[in-house]
Amino acid sequence: MFSQQISPTRRGARLARLLTLTELHFWGAPQDITERAEQVVAELAANAVLHGAVPGRDFRLGLALDTAAGTLRIEVTDARGDRLPVVTGEGEGGRGLPLVAALTEGCWGVVPYPPSGKTVWAVLAPPETRKSDVVSTDPAVTACQTGLTTSHRCANTDDLAMP
Repeated sequence: MFSQQISPTRRGARLARLLTLTELHFWGAPQDITERAEQVVAELAANAVLHGAVPGRDFRLGLALDTAAGTLRIEVTDARGDRLPVVTGEGEGGRGLPLVAALTEGCWGVVPYPPSGKTVWAVLAPPETRKSDVVSTDPAVTACQTGLTTSHRCANTDDLAMP
C-alpha cells in the first residue's frame, strides 16, 4: 500500500504520475497495469489540481496492489467534496473521465471524504481477465462487477485517506 500527500499544483500532478510509476515498478506490477495506471493517475491528479484545490490543502494519492487478484486500486482525495466529477466528453475539456472509464472498464467511482472532501477511486484489472472473472476481497471490485460503482467505498481506504 502506498499513500502520499501532494501539493495541488501542476508539478504535484506530474509528481503523482511519477510516484505511481516508481511504486508500481518497485512492486513488480505488470506493464499493462502500470501503463494504464499512469494515465488514470495523470487524469485524476489533474482533476484534483484543476477542480479540487483549496489553498493550503494538499491532495492525496493512494495505491493498493492486490497481487492475488492482480488488481490495482487508485485513489485521489481532494478537499472539494462540493465539486463532484461529471462525465461529459464535450467542450474544450471533459475528456479525462471518459478515458478513466475506458481504462478501468467502468470500474471507478466517487465517495465523500469527511468533512468536506471527496475521493475518486478506480480499479484496474489485468487485460486478459474480464471483470466478472476477477476474484478479489476488495468490495470495490465486487461493486464494479455488479454495476454499483458510483457510491461504493473501497475497502481499507482509511489507510489511504487524508486525516
